[in-house]
Amino acid sequence: MARRRSSQARSSSTKSQVKAPADRASPRYPGPKPKIDPRYCCFRLRIGRSKIHRWGVYADEPIPAGRKVIEYTGERISRRETKRRAEAPYNYLFTLDAYWTIDGAVGGSGAEFINHSCEPNLYAKIVKGHILYMSKRDIAPGEELTVDYHFDKDVERVPCRCGSPNCRGTINVK
Repeated sequence: MARRRSSQARSSSTKSQVKAPADRASPRYPGPKPKIDPRYCCFRLRIGRSKIHRWGVYADEPIPAGRKVIEYTGERISRRETKRRAEAPYNYLFTLDAYWTIDGAVGGSGAEFINHSCEPNLYAKIVKGHILYMSKRDIAPGEELTVDYHFDKDVERVPCRCGSPNCRGTINVK
């Protein structure tokens, strides 16, 4: 009997030592853990849980005002494909122009995890087909990066959870 117990103890201790891979998210946030692609960053950034929504991007070093922080990358898709992908529960679509949209869920730089705020510290600038997130003001280490999504007032109203004192209550432009 002692032998059987020790073998059971050994197998149960082996199971408890097995850990989820580091690139996996928790059961609450299924799928691979989001990552920042350093090729598109000008500063050290990290992804962590956000009080605003699911994941957020945080500064790991001071970021001065008026600087490029990260490029929003992903698959370039047509209007028709944009309509199809917009039906997903979570999507990372950024309209580039009247025809093209960038889908950050496919080949994204990590910028797709930057959350909305009514008082953002970043703004988007489109330059020669590239979407650049620029700093509006100095950003301290540990601060969550945010941008105003400016959802159109004619699309479905999306409630805002940014928590800023001047929150307009919706991600949509009023």
